Amino acid sequence: MSTSQLGWLDIHGHFRLPETPEQAKQRLHTMRQGLFLLTKPDRWDPEEVLAYLDRASITMQMLSNIPKTLSNLQSSNDYGASLVHQYPSRFGLLAALPTNDPEACISEIQRMNTADGFAVTTVYNGVWLSDQSLNPVWALLNRHCSTVFIHPDAYARPSQGRPGPLIEVTFDTTRTIVDMLYNGVFKSFPDIRFVIAHAGGCVPVLSGRLALLGTEEWVPNPQGLSKEDIPSQLAGLYVDTAASAATALEPAIKMVGVSHCVYGSDCGVACSTIATMEENRRVVLDVEHRTTGRSGQIGMNGWNLFPRAAKRVATSKI
Repeated sequence: MSTSQLGWLDIHGHFRLPETPEQAKQRLHTMRQGLFLLTKPDRWDPEEVLAYLDRASITMQMLSNIPKTLSNLQSSNDYGASLVHQYPSRFGLLAALPTNDPEACISEIQRMNTADGFAVTTVYNGVWLSDQSLNPVWALLNRHCSTVFIHPDAYARPSQGRPGPLIEVTFDTTRTIVDMLYNGVFKSFPDIRFVIAHAGGCVPVLSGRLALLGTEEWVPNPQGLSKEDIPSQLAGLYVDTAASAATALEPAIKMVGVSHCVYGSDCGVACSTIATMEENRRVVLDVEHRTTGRSGQIGMNGWNLFPRAAKRVATSKI
């Protein structure tokens, strides 16, 4: 079955473990301390998400959630797996990895070996994805040709009176990807399909600057990247469209090509509403048509990264 028959895949959907009213109240308090000024706790309900997906004509959504403790992370992965079991043709799972602990990471990869892919955050409990201690983790994922979704630190502190999700997440992503580039992660582990959230942060806009200046003698370059290495390695990445299409998708297409752009809605978090997700989705179609002369392919590109999910959907349509 062709990807066009499968419909759209949303690779950027969040979820949470079920919580008590007191837990929701505490989470709201924490968010407000971070200048995220909700007046009441948001909620996550799989049936409400499925209703939105139906209205938006989206076949499946990949779920990810990366709690900050190992026990909560494992519980979250188990809950996510149960949702996929309950809705196999509507949800997929990107199992979270505790990237501050390489041994725990490898154990979780093995434990969650039926997940569709894996989700990591740029910095997890103080350890950045560019840290060389993670090389054994990347080596394992590279052997499996895994898809790895890189999300910025959702717990980033506010800056200059504004909450982290407004702009800090893009800079957080950019610093991480550039450091992974210079530390040789993309060159050493070329069979991992890395998907960068939010149209790659600021990386596409800065990719020309990196290519122009990034190998000059005044720039530390421990892996000996050549002038050609920088654009070629960045072009091997994938980016999603979440909450960023209006101004970031065209630079992303220029950096990675339209075939490496995949649809993401950023559904399931308080910073996204149905109105903002729908506005961004319409912009994705508009930008794709303006740059390629057609529209809709970006919404289907993700199936190539998640063959297990594609198979579940194809089976459900027989």
